[in-house]
Amino acid sequence: MNLALKRVGLGAVAAVMSGALMLTFPGPAGAAEAPASFADLAAKVTPAVVNISSKHHLAQAGDDNGHTPFVVPKGSPFEDFFKHFNERQRPNNGAESMALGSGFIIDPAGYVVTNNHVVDDATEVSVTLTTGKSYPAKVVGTDKKTDLALLKIDAPTPLPAVSFGDSDAVRIGDWVMAVGNPFGLGGTVTSGIVSARGRDLNSGPFDDFLQIDASINQGNSGGPTFAMNGEVIGINTAIFSPNGGSVGIGFAIPSNLAKPIIATLREKGTIERGWLGVQIQGVTPDIAAALGLDKPEGAIVSAVVPDSPAAKAGLQRGDVILAFDGKPVDRLHDLPRLVAAAAIGGKADVTLWRDHAKQTVTVQVAKLTDEAVAANDTGNGNDNSPSAPESDTVATLGLSLASLTPDLRQQFGIPDTVDGVVVTSVADNGPAAKRGLQPGDVIEQVGSDPVATPEQVAKLAKAAQAEKRNAVLLLVNRRGDELFVAVDVA
Repeated sequence: MNLALKRVGLGAVAAVMSGALMLTFPGPAGAAEAPASFADLAAKVTPAVVNISSKHHLAQAGDDNGHTPFVVPKGSPFEDFFKHFNERQRPNNGAESMALGSGFIIDPAGYVVTNNHVVDDATEVSVTLTTGKSYPAKVVGTDKKTDLALLKIDAPTPLPAVSFGDSDAVRIGDWVMAVGNPFGLGGTVTSGIVSARGRDLNSGPFDDFLQIDASINQGNSGGPTFAMNGEVIGINTAIFSPNGGSVGIGFAIPSNLAKPIIATLREKGTIERGWLGVQIQGVTPDIAAALGLDKPEGAIVSAVVPDSPAAKAGLQRGDVILAFDGKPVDRLHDLPRLVAAAAIGGKADVTLWRDHAKQTVTVQVAKLTDEAVAANDTGNGNDNSPSAPESDTVATLGLSLASLTPDLRQQFGIPDTVDGVVVTSVADNGPAAKRGLQPGDVIEQVGSDPVATPEQVAKLAKAAQAEKRNAVLLLVNRRGDELFVAVDVA
């Protein structure tokens, strides 16, 4: 039997006609049909899409044969796992490199949006229109944390421009069209769909990428992704690629994230963000169960910066932040974005979960600065370190624990500033092993209670078991990083 599918606006019916089963599916009013052609859309928007080239001083030369290597800039947010799209070419003398990227005009006066990594540290930037006319560009402002940049060119006549759309209205499966300058070939149009939303690439605190499958490659950086109405709903920024080419997994900055950043860059030339002063981690189902939350939501505080807005407002380690300034924190990355957008010096209510109940505290948001935070060098001990003293076994958790001594601090490289109970061994296939605990981890708290002896840990774990809780929450310090781990006790 032949199966034919058709989308309609209302209702869902199935009928048998001439031996063929015809199905129709409901869809929202006004939902876009699959286009017969992208030609009209391309003709409408491509005049506003530009090619960008920039000169950079080379940090290191290419190979000895004068080949043109693709260079991922050091320190870029995707250096470890993702390929930026800009290609850098160098002359044989190795003095300079050229970065090729894309952008789009958002104002007939000549304001151009692109990625920061296309123009970062550039000595010269030029913008080429689809007419072939090139103009020198001034960098109005950049924001490394979101990888956005705003340029300005001066042309004798008004330029074609496009506008930002509402990326929140875009659904998974919606058609999109990408335009850019892949491999320096010039204006190139590709099409696809939105594959996923809210992608976190671990590139920074504001990750919220759209994933698209339109073919995008090196040189597409900064180019627009269009909805079918011709509005920009994303700025192409990264691809996942094992070979440097497109494999159908591209990432675009949502327009709703970019719009206020670009507006602020245009007005002030720089970005100021709010600061709360907490280290956070996601709430897993196990952590939620250990804390008595109905579902995994919010961001759990693993550390509070001294003298920060959070510290002054009384936030504590183990608090779960559920809402900030009246807006829900459904997942980890919601909180940094909400705090960053808050008015500096203004007050905001923070809804949190503490001691199995909701509370609200008020914080005064401070300004986020770029001050570097020195990493703690905990070391790894050495082969001649003394062996650990006899440990106490906490069978409930599958751990052997010991109180911290100078010898144990030396053996595991634990600084004097860290207090708690050290893990000396982990039982194979035990509850703690399943949650990844390791020898040398220091348990600082069980629940909200600080601990200093194995007996305290055992007592609190047994209490959780007696209360028929499924898990107990441990605050663990591992080589200077603090994280909450929920370990089964049932």
